[in-house]
Amino acid sequence: MAWPTDIVKLSRVRTLMKEQDLDALVVRAPDNLVYLSNYWCMKGYDALVFPREGDATLIALEPQLAEAQRNSWTKDIRLFKGYDEKDSRPPQFRSLDLAIRVLNEHRLTRRIGIELNMGTQSADRMVGEPTTATQIFFDSFRQIAGEVVDATPLLNEARAIKTAQEIERMGLANELAALAMEHVRDHIRPGMKESEVGAMFEGFVHGVGVGYKGKVEMARAFTLVWSGKGIATFTATGDRPVQEHEPTLLEIWVCADGYWTDLTKNVCPGELTREYHRLLDLLLQVFNEAVSYSKDGASFPELDRLTRARIAEGGYPGQPSHPICHGVGARAHEAPYAHQAGTGTIRKGMVLAIEPGVYWQGGGGLRLEDNFWITDAGNQKLCSYPDDFRLARAAGQTR
Repeated sequence: MAWPTDIVKLSRVRTLMKEQDLDALVVRAPDNLVYLSNYWCMKGYDALVFPREGDATLIALEPQLAEAQRNSWTKDIRLFKGYDEKDSRPPQFRSLDLAIRVLNEHRLTRRIGIELNMGTQSADRMVGEPTTATQIFFDSFRQIAGEVVDATPLLNEARAIKTAQEIERMGLANELAALAMEHVRDHIRPGMKESEVGAMFEGFVHGVGVGYKGKVEMARAFTLVWSGKGIATFTATGDRPVQEHEPTLLEIWVCADGYWTDLTKNVCPGELTREYHRLLDLLLQVFNEAVSYSKDGASFPELDRLTRARIAEGGYPGQPSHPICHGVGARAHEAPYAHQAGTGTIRKGMVLAIEPGVYWQGGGGLRLEDNFWITDAGNQKLCSYPDDFRLARAAGQTR
């Protein structure tokens, strides 16, 4: 979807490039392409040459020309073929050739930054088949540049602070997540398979989200769904039945044109057991304290330490087995991360996923997770669906 050029964002990146004496960045990760060009590639073959001064050059797969012209913030678009009868190499090598050519054309080879330390490959628009770089990709830049440095820390620093446009785009993804949860709440039934619940949520986001408010071109959702004793962490959705009096937990990622949510929402078609009422009350107390703490200038290590201490005081030491806070934006999981053995300060403009959880031995438990935009006034919750899911009753239900 076409958006006005985000001057604030691009100026921040160029200021950091000047401070680090970089002539250009070359990015190929789909999330960094979205971030710097507003172009969300169908495959992970495309690239962007982003100079400290002057216009960027988008290097796009040939069939994507119309989409690139419609959405990209740069008009300098170079195309490469997905299949070339004279070149048996995979298409990403032709993209690489063009990136090298552009750097040479514009004499941007003194000191360049590339993604040397991404860790993982983010999703392209096709999402089913991540494409990663080979050693040849990295070596090619070293052969033509005076110096090659890792651009990942610079991009992480820039991406941590969101612009007004980014908040609007993340808000759209969160709106879709809330609408899909309301749909699930109204249609979930005891005995339904976990996988049916996941399909219900994901299908709703895709069906309603494409074209949503005239501002979303592509919307996709991805879920992990667990019910009752199936609730755990780092496990797959199964064919377990939805329990009437125990929660069904949905771990949710919604993506709207390359901007993501990372949420965990719960629903129960019947009346919760006493055991789950007690656990939910504890987690809400922990969650609300963590949210209240999360303000401009607060310590990431202290946030992690405080949250885990409160869970331990509630009778669950050592929980949860996953981070309790991380950034969200052009990826569902991105820097910064809160860790008691780490460093870092919460800053205005960040969007943080806060996610305390407790998992019982033998199965069952709960997690609460929402996305919060750090503001002058503290923070703002981006998803309207309640974390106390006892308040989110289906149409026609009473407590």
